[in-house]
Amino acid sequence: MATINSNFLKLKAGYLFPEIARRVKAYSEANPDKADRIIRCGIGDVTEPLPAAVVEAMHEGVDEMASRETFKGYGPEQGYEFLRQAIVDHQFAELGISADEVFISDGSKCDTGNILDIFGKGNVIAITDPVYPVYVDTNVMAGNTGDADEKGAYAGLLYLPCNASNQFVADVPTQKADLIYLCFPNNPTGAVATRTQLEAWVKYAKANDAIILFDAAYEAFIQDPAIPRSIFEIEGARDCAIEFRSFSKNGGFTGVRCAYIVIPKSVSAVADTGECVPLHQLWSRRHSTKFNGASYPVQKAAAAVFS
Repeated sequence: MATINSNFLKLKAGYLFPEIARRVKAYSEANPDKADRIIRCGIGDVTEPLPAAVVEAMHEGVDEMASRETFKGYGPEQGYEFLRQAIVDHQFAELGISADEVFISDGSKCDTGNILDIFGKGNVIAITDPVYPVYVDTNVMAGNTGDADEKGAYAGLLYLPCNASNQFVADVPTQKADLIYLCFPNNPTGAVATRTQLEAWVKYAKANDAIILFDAAYEAFIQDPAIPRSIFEIEGARDCAIEFRSFSKNGGFTGVRCAYIVIPKSVSAVADTGECVPLHQLWSRRHSTKFNGASYPVQKAAAAVFS
């Protein structure tokens, strides 16, 4: 008989956001007089339609797909050059990132889970608490944890408390971690990390040969110019960090699906042989094998966000 990945059985409940939606629906149906008063704390969807420039670009892309002369078939798995270059020009112009260090995807949620494909077993995983659930759940699925205790905490994860005493920004731990999930502005607390705090994390990562997985999906909400929008604003981060970004928050792409991941060629991890291997080449291989690229009209629409 075929066997299953038994790590899935460690998950004690359904994924958080569908479960919240199910309970809200059940409550609304049972209490129709209160349905319009519910404060929804589920998935962070947008409420406005796509910007006009994005809609126009998407229509142009669809029209191109309707003509033999301009039709696009399989595109480059890493993303079209026009979008990757637009991202670098508008988001990383002063940070030394090149277009071939950007990989286009169909969502940051996917990227933050799929990134585990290129890392081995036995890594110590540091996760802030509370945290975006996909970080925990995908590590459980990958076999990087033990079982959950009565409070839902999984053995094998290094939980980093975020509370009022540290202004909801986790302190650098005294223990050694190999992979560190940081999300700023944070989901779910909304906290931001100062330049000094991020410098401490980069210093820790370099001292411990760790990799920072920096989820910057909410960077568009930062208004204080003193708060870094990218981990790559911190000196040394190009040697120890990967950054995830999304078009959902600045372009309303939750239903369109487009995001990107930045992996500098200078960030490496060690193989079983002891050899240091650039993560860029591993992700490029993974991306090319398991992903056929976001659609051309969607990428054209994404580029219009910067217009």
